[in-house]
Amino acid sequence: MSGEFETEALPVETRAALGLQLRRAGVRDISVMRAIERLPRELFSPHRFRDLSNRNIALPIECGQTMPAPAELGRWLEALAVEPSHRVLEVGSGSGYGAAALAQLAREVVSIERYETLAIEAQSRLESLAISNARVVFGDGLTDEPSLGLFERIILHMCFDETPLRALERLAPDGVMAFGKFLPGREGERRRARLVRLVRSGSEFNEIDCGECRQAAALSGRALAM
Repeated sequence: MSGEFETEALPVETRAALGLQLRRAGVRDISVMRAIERLPRELFSPHRFRDLSNRNIALPIECGQTMPAPAELGRWLEALAVEPSHRVLEVGSGSGYGAAALAQLAREVVSIERYETLAIEAQSRLESLAISNARVVFGDGLTDEPSLGLFERIILHMCFDETPLRALERLAPDGVMAFGKFLPGREGERRRARLVRLVRSGSEFNEIDCGECRQAAALSGRALAM
C-alpha cells in the first residue's frame, strides 16, 4: 500500500468540512475518509476550476468527462471495501483522482482509461505525487485483457443496463465489484441508476443496492481525445 506521497496539508477548516460531507453521504470507513482527505484534489482539477476543487461537487475535466465529488467517490470506495492486500482494477481513470485514493488503500491499482489524453495526464499526476503502486493504462477496460490477471476488487465508474459479465470474468473468487446499473424506465424519461456492490462466490454472485448513482452510461472502445 502506498500513501507515502508528500502533500501540503489542507487547512483544518477545509478538512473538517470535507469530513462532514463524507459522513452526510453515509461514509463511515475511516481509511476511506483519510484517503480522500489527504488527496490534494486541486492537482487533479482543470486550472480554471481549482478554486472549486475543495468543495464537495463534481467537476468537469477534459474529453467531456467528470471528476466525482469527494463524497460520491467515498461512497463507491466504501462499497468496494478495499483491503491492503488487494489488487484493484479501476475502469475509467479520468483525472486519476480515484486511482490516487485507491493507491492508499490497496497493494496494487491498475487503472484503465479509454481516452489517451486523460490516461497520459492521469499517469503524470500519479508520478508527481510519487505514487508507485498505481498505474494508468490507455485501453478499453470493457474488453477481455487476460494478461492483466485477476483482481480482488473491480470498480467501474459508469452505468450499465445489465451486469457487466465480461468485467466479472476478471474478478477473483470472493471478490467484490462496484458499478452503476440503470433502473427500468419509460422512454424519454431521465434514466435513474443505482450503485451496485457485487460479491462473487465461486460461479455465483450476489448484488446489493447501495443507493443512488450519478455516473454516465458505459462507453467502449479507445479514443485519442475529444
